[in-house]
Amino acid sequence: MKHLGTGIGWRPEIAAAVEGMPGIDWVEAVAENVCPGHLPESLVRLRERGVTVVPHGVSLGLGGADRPDGGKLADLAAAAEALGSPLVTEHIAFVRAGGALTASPILEAGHLLPVPRTRDALDVLCENIRIAQDALPVPLAVENIAALISWPGEEMTEGQFLYDLADRTGVRLLIDVANLHTNHVNRGEDPAKALDELPVEAIAYVHVAGGFERDGVWHDSHAHAVPPAVLAILADLSSRVRPPGVLLERDENFPASAELERELTAIRETVEKASISMVPEVSAPVAAAPAVSDAVVPAASEAPEPTEVPDETATSPAAEQASGDAHKDKASPSTDPARQRLALAQAALLSALVAGTPVPEGFDGTRLSVQARALAGKRADVVAKVAPELPEILAEGYRKSFVTYAHVHPMTGGYRRDALDFAEHLLLGGRLEDPDVRRQVSDWWLERSGPAPLSQHPAARLARATRRVLLRR
Repeated sequence: MKHLGTGIGWRPEIAAAVEGMPGIDWVEAVAENVCPGHLPESLVRLRERGVTVVPHGVSLGLGGADRPDGGKLADLAAAAEALGSPLVTEHIAFVRAGGALTASPILEAGHLLPVPRTRDALDVLCENIRIAQDALPVPLAVENIAALISWPGEEMTEGQFLYDLADRTGVRLLIDVANLHTNHVNRGEDPAKALDELPVEAIAYVHVAGGFERDGVWHDSHAHAVPPAVLAILADLSSRVRPPGVLLERDENFPASAELERELTAIRETVEKASISMVPEVSAPVAAAPAVSDAVVPAASEAPEPTEVPDETATSPAAEQASGDAHKDKASPSTDPARQRLALAQAALLSALVAGTPVPEGFDGTRLSVQARALAGKRADVVAKVAPELPEILAEGYRKSFVTYAHVHPMTGGYRRDALDFAEHLLLGGRLEDPDVRRQVSDWWLERSGPAPLSQHPAARLARATRRVLLRR
């Protein structure tokens, strides 16, 4: 595995600061924000200086019930090739639900939601990762996520789930120590136990980030300084294996460059100090555990050390050595029933979170309410960035109006579609009493809801005139 060193998440808001920071070995860019044919000049300059750039996907939904979308995989592959990246990364999460498997509308979460740690979910995830691996020109690494909620009836711990995932697919792991801390606070999971169980030799790199606690819930905000508790988990991990790379994530509330540099220094020092006592034999990154499709999964309560079970179909040492490649092409037996069960479960959960339907059996209703509010708040924040005119027009009433709307109106497309739907909801529902505000929202909606540039065809002009009449009534 390529040694990456110390890096930082590249964001347009801090692009100039990142270029001027000393000791930056690599950066990570959100893959969906990278247009291969029109790379940001800052990333081009970094590449010319020899700084590695890794595309980090957020919308593939490898943990969802559906097979990965071919178009999204092609975009991720194109980003990797355009940036000359040694690997690409995504998340162990689902981001949408519904559709053909449930005969229901597709719902978008606009957020990374946890996958149940069950055999069904693991079978589906393994097949989805194999599909992604076949479509990508470079190795794939997947990240553990932070969660506010727990699935009922889970069959594995996080460490066991990740071990079996890497064991069966050969996929690399992106371990986010901030997410381990989040899950410790929110779900009572012991970070040290997770590190005990997961295959540290499969780690591609590590994420470090900050957050905040409110009413006993830790929010993985990526907008605050890295707390000592997260650095302590990084030290624990680094005492077991020296990570090939460590990256600081910051997505909002960007501090001065000097403050980011201090955080990077603290990260470097944490890794160095922890690595001094590390056993020499494991100090260098090694290959991931061999892919074994028939591994026995112990019950979560037993939590023994993971063990490999030989593939009974192997008839020779050569066949055993080739098992890693063979299993990448071998889908899990009959995953379709597992996909169906997973689809129904994920659709029920997401519908409760974004459409106000009843809480599925076994979930904590209070915790789901916290997650639902967080999702609605995130939608409001992102729509405000995508369509900054709306909060300017609506002023203080924007956030309250949008959150109220979001609780019962699921996002069915991207954030730009969400902004248009929200504006239409305000106009058609008669929720704008101020005539001037109504006119501004109407003009904004009309300008963006039709073709661009506006067609002068008689039928299109008639349609626009009709919309204006309906919206102004």
